[in-house]
Amino acid sequence: MEKRISYWFLLGLIAWGIIILLRRNGIFIPVINDYFTDGITVPMYCYLIEYIMNTVLGYHWKCDLKFVLTSVLYLSLLFEVLCPRLSGDFTGDFSDALAYYTGGILYYFIKVRPLIAGK
Repeated sequence: MEKRISYWFLLGLIAWGIIILLRRNGIFIPVINDYFTDGITVPMYCYLIEYIMNTVLGYHWKCDLKFVLTSVLYLSLLFEVLCPRLSGDFTGDFSDALAYYTGGILYYFIKVRPLIAGK
């Protein structure tokens, strides 16, 4: 049986698409443009890697705290240190790295190892 893609992941893709469309039309919503997109980056990245590993490649893998924190570090270095040095389209900002970290920690404690047990 093939696993379906999470509705939360699809909702994140739709949100990113809408935000990109708004940006291209000159509409910038500060909190959403500055922090929301960065906050959902790590959860979407972790989910996508887990989906590919398990569904496409056939492994039985679940990300752990080390993977989440490594993803935060990787994405922070890539988008907040390296990319701004290579292109003027990117800006290096510590608050963006903090948003990656916050999104990653929330993902870990909600999806990977929930603090509150569900039904």
